[in-house]
Amino acid sequence: MRSLIVALCGALAVGWPLERISAQMVMSGMPRAAGPPLGIPENRMGSGTSWLPDNAPMHAIHVPLGAWAVMAHGAISLLLDAQRGPRGATEVRLVNWGMGSLTRRIAGGQLELRAMLSAEPGTVGSSGYPLLLQSGESDNGLALHDRQHPHDLFMEAAALYEREIGGRMAVSLYLAPAGEPALGPPAYPHRPSAEWDPLAPIGHHWQDGSHVTYGVLTTGIYTRSMKLEVSAFNGREPDENRTDFDFRGRRLDSYAGRAIVNPSHSLSVSAWYGYLKSPEALEPEISLHRLGAAVLATGRHGERIWSTSLVYGANVALGSSRWSNSALFEGSVDLDQKNTVFGRLEYVQKSAADLAVPSAGNLRYDVGEVSLGYFRTLRQTAGVVLGIGARGTINLVPPTLRDSYGGRWPVGAAVYIALRPRDTLHGHGSGEGR
Repeated sequence: MRSLIVALCGALAVGWPLERISAQMVMSGMPRAAGPPLGIPENRMGSGTSWLPDNAPMHAIHVPLGAWAVMAHGAISLLLDAQRGPRGATEVRLVNWGMGSLTRRIAGGQLELRAMLSAEPGTVGSSGYPLLLQSGESDNGLALHDRQHPHDLFMEAAALYEREIGGRMAVSLYLAPAGEPALGPPAYPHRPSAEWDPLAPIGHHWQDGSHVTYGVLTTGIYTRSMKLEVSAFNGREPDENRTDFDFRGRRLDSYAGRAIVNPSHSLSVSAWYGYLKSPEALEPEISLHRLGAAVLATGRHGERIWSTSLVYGANVALGSSRWSNSALFEGSVDLDQKNTVFGRLEYVQKSAADLAVPSAGNLRYDVGEVSLGYFRTLRQTAGVVLGIGARGTINLVPPTLRDSYGGRWPVGAAVYIALRPRDTLHGHGSGEGR
């Protein structure tokens, strides 16, 4: 482990290309470890190194394998997505992701090896799925707008090593050829408040857009209730080839820091700041500062489990003083382990370039969306939940975009069939406890 840390720190100091850093990880024979330091429950872990409330549901399958603990979770949604208006479309897409991990104790600490994959390059396609007012990334050399881009095949390939020091404190090291820096809240697919909503937030690239990054080094120090961490990472967003590792010509050229506090079992509060060098391939001369904060809460009253997320995120181009802001509030209520209602409220300031509309100047548009949905568990078999859901959305655009979107309040709707592991902590779909 020491030789690997030295190699990575040296790489940062001289700006080694990511291809060489990845090769060093493979050749070093990194030691393996596991077991929850400080007694922190496994369901606190969000995406990357982020934290969720301790009360968060845990949709996963656990299997022992010798000294290793195997965990698998994910979600598959067969989606009929209908977005109305001149910029909308009606399409059927299969939105999905899956994650597996191996965990064991070694050298006095815990090692977790992770892999997270998505078949969306094939099941969603290069242009993504329809989503009014969405923006970010590109397809065939053009910026995507009013569509959500597909996730890459390799969403995460990472190793996380954690070790207690002194009994009340622990340190962590996260090494990821593909992974997530300490920047943003837990990514939306992993938030309890959004677990039954298959569609992405329209403020995704203001808040948690860096959750798939090709090259991440994060180190942190934490107690039972507080964590401080810093990251060096590749600031460029994934390219249009969704099935490879985007290392060529890139370096760990960006940085971020995040503080997280979990003051109780039901609450997690975080704040972050980061510098992203040249994140967009179509605008390589533009670098960004990004900051934000989030409050996540999860509680339980009998069979009823509720989760909420309040997220603020903002971007500003290097050399500019004009921030582009976003805010999100989303929530879900599992009424009886079979019926769940969920909703989302968003506000984002987007540019004419974000929305691909003509503009005579550097205009910003205040846009938003209000969504409400329902999910019904149909069957729970062998630890897997099968259900059907629906959501409706009213989008909000300013008068100047009325013609582009066919009105001030263009709408969207989706129905879907979803499959994912049951909640092993609260027994979603089965009425059983752990």
